[in-house]
Amino acid sequence: MNDPIASPALYQEVAERLRRRIFAHELKPGDWIDESALAEHYGISRTPLREAIKVLAAEGLVTLKPRRGAFVTELAERDLDDIYAVMALLEGQCAAEVARHADAADIERLGAAHELLAGRHRADDVDAFFEANQAFHRMLHEVAGNRWLAQIVEDLRKVLKLNRHSSLQRAGRPTASLREHDAIMMALRARDATGAEAAMRAHILAGRAALVPPTARPLNSAAPQ
Repeated sequence: MNDPIASPALYQEVAERLRRRIFAHELKPGDWIDESALAEHYGISRTPLREAIKVLAAEGLVTLKPRRGAFVTELAERDLDDIYAVMALLEGQCAAEVARHADAADIERLGAAHELLAGRHRADDVDAFFEANQAFHRMLHEVAGNRWLAQIVEDLRKVLKLNRHSSLQRAGRPTASLREHDAIMMALRARDATGAEAAMRAHILAGRAALVPPTARPLNSAAPQ
């Protein structure tokens, strides 16, 4: 008896296209997702489109509202506070694990990624600096070797792309961010797990503090002033 498996490629491709449009803010936070118009635009039925929307809802990029449909998720200031607080904990743990267990070659690779970040800063290229920063953090997750932690952090970073503002848009923030990375690398090279964790937490929370508009209440007593 045959038991064919349908290819998942179509709804995955649709999900990726919608994801890109959301990240580019072509579909803005709060926008209603018009299933009929999108199905016609992509030349597909509404079934793979709905499956794609479920994928994005699971990632937190889309919010499903009963009897109203799907909407691009809107992040409130409290959401940003909560997400950055969780990221500070997770990425701090990741940095601590790297300080404890990474070998010399791994530290050297991270050092090279850090130097690339510094080079992008010297070139005053904010977009390239952002990409180099993302690459450094992804490498840190890889070296830590905890795929579950890395997956959770990556999902949170996807949700943060819903925010219209990057902390690096604030004047002076790239310079401050680089100094924070200097402190992280210093602790990693010294195999100082406690110091690496603290430096990473401070770095993540400083990114939240630099967002525009900032929250009116303190983020955390440990956040840089």
